[in-house]
Amino acid sequence: MMPTQRGRALSFAAAALLAAVLLYYSLRGIEWRQVARIASGASPSLLALAVGIATATLFLRACRWRILLNAEGRITVGTAFWATAAGYFGNNFLPARAGELVRTFMIASSSGLEKTYVLATALSERVADVVALVSIGAAVLLTLQSPPGWLAVAAKPFAVAGLVGALAIAILPALGSTARTLIERAPLPAAVRPRLLSAIEHGLRGVAAFHDLGRLTGFVALTALIWFLDAAGTVIGGAALGLRISMPVAFLLLAGLGLGSAMPSTPGYVGIYQFVAVTALMYLVIGFWGSLGLWRYRRARRSA
Repeated sequence: MMPTQRGRALSFAAAALLAAVLLYYSLRGIEWRQVARIASGASPSLLALAVGIATATLFLRACRWRILLNAEGRITVGTAFWATAAGYFGNNFLPARAGELVRTFMIASSSGLEKTYVLATALSERVADVVALVSIGAAVLLTLQSPPGWLAVAAKPFAVAGLVGALAIAILPALGSTARTLIERAPLPAAVRPRLLSAIEHGLRGVAAFHDLGRLTGFVALTALIWFLDAAGTVIGGAALGLRISMPVAFLLLAGLGLGSAMPSTPGYVGIYQFVAVTALMYLVIGFWGSLGLWRYRRARRSA
């Protein structure tokens, strides 16, 4: 095995091991036999509808990301979809949201766009989702008579992070000339300076993709539709498993899962087994499309 191949294999093994450990700690306490028993009695028609909605939201997320990518290039819907599916698949199993790097490399290698630019659009998209989840959580909390304290606690640091991220998206492109001046005056090696300047330039252009009214309007509209469909899919998936979930509660669950690191348990684990089954179903959907996207990418690379 070549040194580079050995290094990649070791990195993959370390990432897989860390992902397995983190997955164990996040899912311990769940009685999987109970989950399997509930899933086996699910309504096939409602589950099929939930799978269709999950696939539709994945497709819409790809279209939303494509809006930002097309500020600098011409990415096809298919290319954006397969990269998005592979990236979300990686995020489900790899630590530190390494799936963002997976979809970044897939787009960069197939389109010629700079990796820094593509990664900047992907991270900006994530910041926008944090802002959306914080807004959803705050709106739902206002409608509940007895709001859960865990969500309020979890939402505070993410609200700050979302606000900082939104300000960064709004302000950073305007500070590009200042950053370039500082780097040019900094005592850096001659070989490092141009690379750093190029990375900052492409990164700022990725963030600036939001600074077009048409792109911003389309992005916000798709974001609202995506989270609405996610909530609807949660309601339908819960109904398939015999769990009644209202739309406000579905939004609350999505906000909690998005902003928290682990699922909070209700007294007696009421509804937890059913919701774990719904979540496992969504993981299977993303796993199917994501693994297929990675297979297509590897086949294209071999052909090239």
